[in-house]
Amino acid sequence: MLVLASASPRRRELLTQAGYRFEVHPAHIPEDPLPDESPIAYVTRLAREKAEAVFRELTTATPTPEKNLVVLGADTTVALDNTILGKPEDAADAARMLRLLSGRTHRVITGVAVATEKGTEVAAEATAVRFLTLSDAEIAAYVAGGEPMDKAGAYAIQGHAARWIPRIEGCYFNVMGLPLALVSSLLDACNAHH
Repeated sequence: MLVLASASPRRRELLTQAGYRFEVHPAHIPEDPLPDESPIAYVTRLAREKAEAVFRELTTATPTPEKNLVVLGADTTVALDNTILGKPEDAADAARMLRLLSGRTHRVITGVAVATEKGTEVAAEATAVRFLTLSDAEIAAYVAGGEPMDKAGAYAIQGHAARWIPRIEGCYFNVMGLPLALVSSLLDACNAHH
C-alpha cells in the first residue's frame, strides 16, 4: 500500500496524474531549517522525517500492520543563491520574496523519501527557474490575489506566475512540488525489493 505523507493538493494531483493509487496521511513535523543548513540538506531531511513519522504512526497504530507499506514524503523549497525561501509568513513577506526572485534565476529543490520496512531511500531534484523582472504593481496585484500564501518562494508555476517564467531547466513537476520521474524510479526500486 502506498501512502502520501503530505496534505498538499498539488502533490495529490500529480501522483494521481502519474497513475498511482494511494492514501493520504499528512505528517505533522516542525519545518524550521537548522542553522546553516543547505537547501538540499533541508528538504531531504524534512522529506525523510515526514515519511518516517507516518510510517511509524501507521505501523504502530494498527493491531495488524499493513504488509508492504510504502510511505512517500516530500518537501519543496526555493533557493536563491544558498538562501532558503520557504512559505511566506504574510503579504509583506511574500512581496519581499518576489522582489528577490525578480529578474533572476533561482532553484526549486524537492527532497523525496520513500520509507518501507527495509529502511528509507532519499533523493532530491533541482530545477532552475528564470523570472522576468517584476514591477512593484505586478507583485502587489499577485500578492493581493492570495496565490503566493502557502507556496514556497511565494509563487505557483501552475498559477498566475506562469506569465513571468520564460524558461526552466529541469523537471517541471518538481517546481509544482513532486518530481514524478524521480518518485517513480524510487518507488520502482522499492517494489523490486519486495
